[in-house]
Amino acid sequence: MTTEPTAGDATPTEPPAIRTESGEFDGADGAVAWRAWLPEGAARGVIVLVHGVAEHSGRYTHVGRRLVGAGFAVYALDHIGHGKSAGGKANIGSMAAAADNVAAMLAIASRAQPGVPRFVVAHSMGSLITLSLATREPIDVAGIVLSAPPLDIPVGNPVQRGLAPVLSRFTPNLGVLKLDSSQISRDPAVVAAYDSDPLVYRGKLPARTGAEMLSATDSVKQRLARLTVPVLVLHGTADAIAAPSSSDLIERGAGSEDLTVIRYEGLYHEVFNEPEQQKVLDDVVGWLEAHLTGK
Repeated sequence: MTTEPTAGDATPTEPPAIRTESGEFDGADGAVAWRAWLPEGAARGVIVLVHGVAEHSGRYTHVGRRLVGAGFAVYALDHIGHGKSAGGKANIGSMAAAADNVAAMLAIASRAQPGVPRFVVAHSMGSLITLSLATREPIDVAGIVLSAPPLDIPVGNPVQRGLAPVLSRFTPNLGVLKLDSSQISRDPAVVAAYDSDPLVYRGKLPARTGAEMLSATDSVKQRLARLTVPVLVLHGTADAIAAPSSSDLIERGAGSEDLTVIRYEGLYHEVFNEPEQQKVLDDVVGWLEAHLTGK
């Protein structure tokens, strides 16, 4: 594990300095890299941040820093096949193993920050992984935040979806779908940074990842009544990657008595990277602060 102090711009919501740490653990399917953004003093709560498909945890530095500014300790892992973790490019391996790795990261973060409420903040495929974890068995957290949960994925015809398990089994690394980076954000600078980031995978997504995601959407939808922890769902109404109807499914089917869905008119897939990101992050921080005593 490495520790490194980093200077930050002093703002009303961010301290002048944030500690960063990084390391790795032996996860399901291989070595999992992680990083953390930490306050100088005691944390009010601990958050595990879960990124989406083909990207990596480093794209969430601004999110981590904003959350640290509100007094939280933030830990983020790179999924297998992503960022600095082991595995084939963008090949998630299995959603069950990915969920196990999120649980392991949560345990590591809890040991480092004992005695404070625990949260998960997730985006896109990370939201699906978090939903898989939270609906297969009870999860001991004060709440989860889901950005653009992809329960309704508007890609592939019925034949392609039917072939997905076969391709996953026999040609797991076969490229089957390339994400359109112009759909992640209305900010051209965000799209340009995404396209030039060496840790972002810009080829076609592997068949294994696609099949695992499709299978997970089916199982999660059947288990939504088991989602009983406090939940905040965020979705842009112009999301062309994870259909906004996904959040409708959660709103109708979740078993949680503490469920908030915020729909941002006209925003694209990555609400944390839209021009309105400060409003989105303020909404997240406000919800987290309201649930600090919920555990």
